[in-house]
Amino acid sequence: MADSHLPRPRWNRRDFLQRSAAVAAGAYGMRWGLADAAEIPMEFDGSKFQLAAPEPNPKHGGVLRLGVGMRPPHFDVHQSGTIFNLGSQGAMFDNLVRRDPRNGGKTIIPDLAHSWQIAKDGKTYTFHLRKGVQFHDGAELTADDIKATFDRIIKPPQGVSIPRSILFRAVSEITAPDKYTVEFKLAEPRPVNFIMSAIASGWNVIVRKKTLEDNNYNLRKVEVYPGTGPFRSVKRVENESWVMEKNKDYWNKGLPYLDGVEFYNLLPFSPELGSAILSGRIDYARITDPVTFRKAKTTPGITAVDHYQSVIQATWINSKRKPLDDPRVRRAMHLVLDKPVLVDVVKDVAPMLVGGFIYPFSEFATPIDQLTKRLGYQPDPAASIKEARALMAAAGHPDGLKGLDYMVREIATFKLWSQAIQAMLKESLNIECNLRTVVESVWFDDATSGNFDLAIGAIVSTLLDPSDYFNAWYGKGGPQNYSFWDNKEFQALTLQIDTELDVEKRQELIRKAEAIMESDPPLLPISWEKNIEVWYNYVKGITAADYFGLYDVVRQDTVWLDKA
Repeated sequence: MADSHLPRPRWNRRDFLQRSAAVAAGAYGMRWGLADAAEIPMEFDGSKFQLAAPEPNPKHGGVLRLGVGMRPPHFDVHQSGTIFNLGSQGAMFDNLVRRDPRNGGKTIIPDLAHSWQIAKDGKTYTFHLRKGVQFHDGAELTADDIKATFDRIIKPPQGVSIPRSILFRAVSEITAPDKYTVEFKLAEPRPVNFIMSAIASGWNVIVRKKTLEDNNYNLRKVEVYPGTGPFRSVKRVENESWVMEKNKDYWNKGLPYLDGVEFYNLLPFSPELGSAILSGRIDYARITDPVTFRKAKTTPGITAVDHYQSVIQATWINSKRKPLDDPRVRRAMHLVLDKPVLVDVVKDVAPMLVGGFIYPFSEFATPIDQLTKRLGYQPDPAASIKEARALMAAAGHPDGLKGLDYMVREIATFKLWSQAIQAMLKESLNIECNLRTVVESVWFDDATSGNFDLAIGAIVSTLLDPSDYFNAWYGKGGPQNYSFWDNKEFQALTLQIDTELDVEKRQELIRKAEAIMESDPPLLPISWEKNIEVWYNYVKGITAADYFGLYDVVRQDTVWLDKA
């Protein structure tokens, strides 16, 4: 029953927005729909394939000035889950196979492997490598480097945590039959699109076996290590810039077109980033704000697009600490977060989309018109608050909770949301939180070690398929399961979801898994991200309107400048 000791909430959506100095007038429209990826051939001969810019007659020369957050928590790309690493470091590396940057990553194309064969039983994937590819230190790429890279990704050594490891759970062994051949052997078949997409992820860059051996298989403190990519590091200034030059020995002849790239450390959604692009101090801005988007749309010579991003914004609840280990407490907190309000709070800072525990723009999600009928998502929060109070009373906390440590990642959206959530929890459930704002390195370290009660931030997945993020975000021991959530019924369902090939049966299992998370939340979903990119029209080779996530199109190898 509802608790009579708690005061009635003294706010509504309109009052809250009026009290928030950070919110300006105006709305931001979301574009629906996402193109399906093309089917991947079982056998592909790309020995004569050569990547080039999508436009005819691209020009060589010039330096691209790109604004993107790059205050990395460390330097190990494989261990990272933030664009603050890959956004700049990605230009130095290649992949075994990759997403095509010319169509926003919709298809998989050759990269360091020019060709592949997939066995009819779906249990062996064979890749044939290019010959003569050199790392930046002059060493030749061989199958041993591919094997060492993916062995570490799939089975990280002690002290190493890699968010994408879970994608390769079906891989039993990687072999190198000869210097230029690599085989992935699966214990059981999985959908071809799933396995190939996992391998092609922009995160899975290839590094030297010797580099791993020399650094005890942990690259977190190694600022620059050799890749085979189109650009080489020249100079990095902490919290300011990272300058890279063209790799003149790059294996893909004719690429890159640019002489270099200058990455500038400008935080996502910040006024500094918007000002830098609108004033012409940079050529290309990633993850900027809706106000800049609207101004750019009316500015001659500038292009601005928005696209979906493979990121959930959420608050994690440390289920190792009492009373946060009680599903009733977690569900109560989930119910009183007024998600439409939270999207509105940041509407002029970042474009967001209401959703639950599944990508709201994917085929697997509960349709929005159905989702908004559920408690916790309804436009009127009164029924959700009533249920939440009853849950807190049943859990033995009718008077609320005090002194929760709420760790906030130092980004504008998280600081705004944390204040809004702090108010919602206090006014609805008398849960009192102390906000603790920290930089990325501290946030990820404390989230991994469990040094928090609540922690607000964002995490990324590689694929839209739940077999990716259900395991990585919500699975027991998952590399991004910062709540340390363990629901045995859910874990059993994910095993069935991973192996079920019947589409309708699989969707039924996904719905059951979603229902479990609604009643026993592994985190508190806030919203799902869209990104805004802005660039001057003389920057060519970009297809940002087609992106799903930034992480597969960060190399800048097909970018060129149409300047005299």
